[in-house]
Amino acid sequence: MMTMTLPVLFAIFIWWFSTGLILLLDGLPRTTFRWSLVISSALAVVAFVALVQTSGKTDVASAYCAFTCALLVWGWHELSFLTGWITGPRKEGSPAGASEDQRFLHAVQAILWHELWIIGVGLAMVAATWNAPNQIGTWTFLVLWVMRTSSKLNLFLGVRNFSEEFLPPHLMYLKSYFRRRPMNLLFPFSVTAATVVAWLMVMAAMEAPPALSAGLILVTTMLALGILEHWLLVLPIPATALWRWAMRHADGSDAKGSAAPATPAKETLLHAR
Repeated sequence: MMTMTLPVLFAIFIWWFSTGLILLLDGLPRTTFRWSLVISSALAVVAFVALVQTSGKTDVASAYCAFTCALLVWGWHELSFLTGWITGPRKEGSPAGASEDQRFLHAVQAILWHELWIIGVGLAMVAATWNAPNQIGTWTFLVLWVMRTSSKLNLFLGVRNFSEEFLPPHLMYLKSYFRRRPMNLLFPFSVTAATVVAWLMVMAAMEAPPALSAGLILVTTMLALGILEHWLLVLPIPATALWRWAMRHADGSDAKGSAAPATPAKETLLHAR
């Protein structure tokens, strides 16, 4: 039982904490973005190298290491996007009255460089770990990419909750590409397909050797969290409650919009999301 529980708890914690950390860094003054990106870029390079190095090892520690390294590389992509460093050639919302085809084209243009970077890094990861016995890091990265792409498509087609609180002010124009509706036709296919894959991975993990089993559970947990994030798009549940501690705004208000008292420290660390 512990062989299953520990990877699940580890994956949940690192998902929750890393997401909060990215939101926290994105909430700092924009003058700090350069240093955040420099440090995260250095960590991403080290993580990529470590992931490649551990791809040839089949012990449990290497499975955890590869998983964590994949999340560090992914975190760099998320931070570079939320800070506005790597987004797309279009820096404005879709104009009113645009057709669906035009709105889709504009949406692609708004995130194009970000998506190409993810695909490029993903392909490099696949190539660097090709035929290696430890594929946990590569699988983790691919799961994150597939689930995030599915989330973006669902947001475009229409969902109940945008969770726009996660968007900093300089990216608020992206809301023009979202559509609010109870659900869309893609959603049930997205969650059903992901759930089936997660179930198959759990079955495989139960029969795999210890290192592979731990790795599969780590990846499966991340897939399950992606499924949860999909459900939060359509259920009347505020996703921001999970990261309230990390979400502050430049005016000193929290994610709910309530003002927080000014302090000398806050004058220095005002969050500019």
